[in-house]
Amino acid sequence: MSDASPCLNCGACCSHFRVSFFWGECASSGGTVPDELVAQISPSRVAMLGTECKPVRCVSLTGDVGSTVQCSIYEKRSSTCREFEASWTDGQPNPDCDAARAAFGLAALEPAFQMPEKQIA
Repeated sequence: MSDASPCLNCGACCSHFRVSFFWGECASSGGTVPDELVAQISPSRVAMLGTECKPVRCVSLTGDVGSTVQCSIYEKRSSTCREFEASWTDGQPNPDCDAARAAFGLAALEPAFQMPEKQIA
């Protein structure tokens, strides 16, 4: 199996969920997320443009969902994005990943490797 992230041909989470986080992650507050790419949604929280209302699609997502995608601010992305993991990244399914993929007609990810069950001789 390839070591390439399954996220590079998905992008469903970026087009399904609101990406909100503490405003302190914005560049003007000492964070990394460019200010011009967020909208204020509460006194202490912002959301990535394109995810604050329906239909959802993060302004930083390039490419076609389910094909080839990438985040145009990957190194500057918010903690919400950094903490979201594809199913099986840590050996466990991620129901949110599966739900986002299903919303776009994509199959849930499968584990990369499963230990064979012990056979009794």
